[in-house]
Amino acid sequence: MSLLTVIGSFWLLSSAMRTIPMGTAYTVWTGIGGVGAFIVGITVLSEPITMLRLLAATLIISGLILMKVAGS
Repeated sequence: MSLLTVIGSFWLLSSAMRTIPMGTAYTVWTGIGGVGAFIVGITVLSEPITMLRLLAATLIISGLILMKVAGS
């Protein structure tokens, strides 16, 4: 299952690079992984929700949006 997920993830990244710059696509790809791991940690692994962690996730998402806007 993990191998299929990795293959699918790389396929989606390569598809995105057809329409947006590589730097933007890769930044969004890694940001989704980081924020996704943060959400899984909180929801599945019962990791603590602190203001600092929420701020970090918000900054990551803000950076992703800014990269997308700058790449347009």
